[in-house]
This record gives sequence, structure tokens and C-alpha cells, in this order.
Amino acid sequence: MKSIKLNNGIKMPMVGFGVFQVSDEETENAVLEALKIGYRLLDTAAVYGNEAGVGRAIKASAIPREEIFVTTKLWIQRENGYENTKKALEDSLNRLGLDYVDLYLMHQPFDDVNEQWRAMEDLYKAGKAREIGVSNFHMDRLMDLITCHKIVPAVNQIETYPFYQCEAEIAFHKELGVVQQA
Repeated sequence: MKSIKLNNGIKMPMVGFGVFQVSDEETENAVLEALKIGYRLLDTAAVYGNEAGVGRAIKASAIPREEIFVTTKLWIQRENGYENTKKALEDSLNRLGLDYVDLYLMHQPFDDVNEQWRAMEDLYKAGKAREIGVSNFHMDRLMDLITCHKIVPAVNQIETYPFYQCEAEIAFHKELGVVQQA
């Protein structure tokens, strides 16, 4: 599987298996099959309600943890901010049955993104997330985040596909050292 180097030097597989809109019960089997055929990037989110299924599949696969790249996402919370962002990742780690995730994304640019990002920077420094990034951030919101913080997001996961290639966003991300993930 080909990989891409993120801005802190870690490698992320170029192709991944996402579990959006898959029930927790179906997720375990689907992810286990995906791992069997060679997928090594798994993408889930707290709001998907299936992190536990992803974790069960990882455990059942018997593939060494360091060979699987796990992404999950921070959802918009009723009471977000610094402490709740840290708790949200701990809750995700508990559901996944993991000590760390490879990539932790802020799912949407809503509420107090600055306090959330500050917490995510600290989670990164503590080794709870090997890399941090964002999802669904337009260029102006991404630039605002970068100018206010020390760590540049490694990834911006946005809608991208063959008939919607987002060429301006690709150039913008490349200039900043941010990987655009479809």
C-alpha cells in the first residue's frame, strides 16, 4: 500500500476504509474483512457510533497495532472546549480499546475551535494522537486556525472526488504542508 508522509514525518496509507453510516454490529465484520484484504487505514468518528466495532475488529485481526493507521474525529459537543475535547478523545480511545490514535481530526469548524485545537495540540504532545488535523474546514477557517496556533494541521479531510477535484484547495493545502484527504 502506498503512503504519504504527513507534516511531522509519520506515514499515512493513501487508501483507507471508512465506516460512516455503518452500524456498530456490522462495523466489526466489515473492518475485519477490510483488514484481511490489505486495508491499513481505518476511518471512524465519535458521531458514527461504531468506534467499538472498529476496536473489536483491530483486536480480532491479530495484526500488530503499529501496522494499522486509525483515524477518529472529535464531534461538536454541547459543552466543548479544552477539557471536554481531552475527555472526548479518552472516550474514543476507550471505545476503540486503544492507547492512541494515529490521526485525530476536528470534525467540523464549529464552536470554540481555538480551545478545541489547543487541547488537541496537548493530546498530540502527550502521545494520545500521533498526528492531528481537521475535517470540513474551508480555506479561510483553516488559515484562521493556523495563524492562531503552533501546530499546523497535518490533514484536512474534505469532500473531493473525480468530478469535484477542488484544485484551489489542493494548491492551498500543499503550500501550507497540509494533506488534503478525500
